[in-house]
Amino acid sequence: MSDPIKAKGKRKTHEEGSTPSKRKKTSKESTTSLKTLDEENHGVKRSKKGHLKFPDYPDFQPNKTPKEVMQAGSFGGGYFRNIKSGVTKEAYKDVWKEFPSDWFEGLKINLQVANPTYDKNKNKYKVKCGSTLDDWESSGWIKAQDPYGWFQWYCRFYLGRRTSDDQRQLARWKSFDSRFKKNLINKIKKANTKYNDFTISPVIRQSLLHWAIEVTEHDLKD
Repeated sequence: MSDPIKAKGKRKTHEEGSTPSKRKKTSKESTTSLKTLDEENHGVKRSKKGHLKFPDYPDFQPNKTPKEVMQAGSFGGGYFRNIKSGVTKEAYKDVWKEFPSDWFEGLKINLQVANPTYDKNKNKYKVKCGSTLDDWESSGWIKAQDPYGWFQWYCRFYLGRRTSDDQRQLARWKSFDSRFKKNLINKIKKANTKYNDFTISPVIRQSLLHWAIEVTEHDLKD
């Protein structure tokens, strides 16, 4: 698991939505019908401290939904841009259309959702973070069922899809959460400031947001 670093190259990435038009299926699992939480009644609730609770995976406790990640300002505005996957060798277009439209309500798709160019000013903390899609593919982190990476997996998991890749992705999340949230909390405490002092490690904050994590007042108390 690499540290958050500045994005580089032409294929800017993320880490690192109705059926999309002309999208080619890459696996049997990708044909899973995705519906809203209310339609499926998956039972995802929040704890008193704001963590999401998945009944079948109690150790997975992000505190941001996919909608909240997108609405906050993430991935340089371009997570769901059109790509040619180096893993599946397929082209993907308008993938954001797969997901509930309210996730993107008020956002400009071509600037904040599927922007072909990484724009740090579209991020909540106005900084660059993440590596390139090429790097993630060559590192083996990208699997065919989710050619865009972890956040695409999370969007589908949140909506109820379960696959054989879940344990791997959950392990990646736990590692990132443990390492970087603790790092940020320690820096906040050392600076003797508040949890929402955004001058403290904005790159780490942005990276955590991409993994559906945001440090809260509860985290500092705990």
